[in-house]
Amino acid sequence: MRASQFFLSTLKEAPSDAEIVSHKLMLRAGLIKRLAGGIYTWMPLGLRALRKVEAIVREEMNRAGAIEVLMPAVQPAELWQESGRWDFYGPELLRIKDRHERDFVIGPTHEEVITDVVRRELKSYRQLPKHFYQIQTKFRDEIRPRFGVMRGREFTMKDGYSFHSSFEDLQREYRNMYDTYHRIFNRLGLKFRAVAADTGSIGGTGSHEFHVIAETGEDDIAYCPASDYAANVELAEAVAPAGARLAASAALAKVSTPGVKTIDALADFLKIPAERTVKAIVVEGDDASGGKPVLLLLRGDHELNEIKAQKLAGIRNPLTFATPADILTAFGANGGSLGPVGFGGRVVMDRSVATMSDFVTGANDDDYHFTGVNIGRDFPEGEIADLRNVVAGDPSPDGKGSLDICRGIEVGHIFQLRTKYADALNCKFLNEQGKEQIMEMGCYGIGVSRILGAAIEQNYDARGIIWPQAIAPFEVAIVPMGYAKSEAVRAAADQLYAELAAAGIDAFLDDRDERPGSLLADNELIGTPHRVVIGERGLKDGVVEYQGRRDEAATRLAVAEVAATVIGKLKG
Repeated sequence: MRASQFFLSTLKEAPSDAEIVSHKLMLRAGLIKRLAGGIYTWMPLGLRALRKVEAIVREEMNRAGAIEVLMPAVQPAELWQESGRWDFYGPELLRIKDRHERDFVIGPTHEEVITDVVRRELKSYRQLPKHFYQIQTKFRDEIRPRFGVMRGREFTMKDGYSFHSSFEDLQREYRNMYDTYHRIFNRLGLKFRAVAADTGSIGGTGSHEFHVIAETGEDDIAYCPASDYAANVELAEAVAPAGARLAASAALAKVSTPGVKTIDALADFLKIPAERTVKAIVVEGDDASGGKPVLLLLRGDHELNEIKAQKLAGIRNPLTFATPADILTAFGANGGSLGPVGFGGRVVMDRSVATMSDFVTGANDDDYHFTGVNIGRDFPEGEIADLRNVVAGDPSPDGKGSLDICRGIEVGHIFQLRTKYADALNCKFLNEQGKEQIMEMGCYGIGVSRILGAAIEQNYDARGIIWPQAIAPFEVAIVPMGYAKSEAVRAAADQLYAELAAAGIDAFLDDRDERPGSLLADNELIGTPHRVVIGERGLKDGVVEYQGRRDEAATRLAVAEVAATVIGKLKG
């Protein structure tokens, strides 16, 4: 592609509302243009990269045996009401009405639509398994769209759905997709990890997320450097401390702690480490328990894992924290002075609290705390559960070392849905005995447009983007110095462009009549993996300059050798 036949729109500075590197660089390089909050136009340069991601995803999905379809973006409300997600999904679901006042949604996902197709078309076990996928625009009405394509409202997604006659066959396809996703992200040239994850609003049983490793990632990933264990911190198990609880050695004492409302303030006031304190968190019970408050106990230096907590039986889901008024009614004190001593309701303590003795906690009396608190002596032995986020140094749940924490950007997620949607939408087949049976389902998503932002977050420098070769808008940039002014430069550039094109190389000939500094800056910003600079002075010596985007300096190559050298680097 010649620049004169293309469209480039670069900026020297990113707009002030661009917060993270990928957002800034995608706007500066002219990959996207903002239309509204979380909604972007894909410009020619960005669209080329997007299509390359789509092509790799499509090739690997087809290779894995999936069948491509294209479902409507607009979906009737009846399907969402039938599945139960019309109310459950919440305000992220964009609801619209047609001219007849019938309710529709702009699809954020397509479980309902594909299940409706399958329940009408697949009737026998002989037609199973089947795996359908699409690459399509989705819309989720994020409350705070930000970070460009990383958390946009409109985005491109690959979503796939498999249907099975047995759970064993679902597990087989799940492993197939697990392996397929590894091939996809390896081909995309990304550093990533597959991590065990929570199923969230999609539902089902087992799931894995695929995260591009980047310091700017929104998710914390717990992993063991000594093994293959990896899990989202939301799901990672906090192993119970080794050893038994020590016997009580201190008497219970009530101490005045005026104005002390936080763990840090308490530790500082008493001159003790935070790990000797226990914090109390009050949440609402579910309707079956009458909504009564439940007291959760964590070690002072640990953080509550809300995903784990809301999975406790008898806890309201989604997790709901008690109001100040309800806390005062239940405890006779306000937040910051709460504890289990004297509380007659349900108490659930984290595994780490269960091994503590002689600790400090609130006295259920404003501005007072108890020291020397011991379980069994001062309040009853209660329920024990894994309630906290893991931290670096915790034992790995697989017993093969200790955990470390890194940041990741979620770009893929696979689920074993089981019968969640098939049951709700009455998606049945006739089994080998001629009896009706609910289908087993799997769901497999990739954030196609998000991958570009994640790739940039992982690959950039002060000059701009450094694309992985597989998804770069162009593989090679030919940058002639004075293309319009020098016949020799023009002839050499045209010849190299023709040779690369003949070899099937996706080359970009920057034939714009711009200053050399501007041409070089733009091409570094755009991030093409390989660059050849052709100048009149070098041609007099029979050489041009080659530089890989990650190279610190250019290499002089003979004009006669440059095409073969570049082709070798691309094909190697």
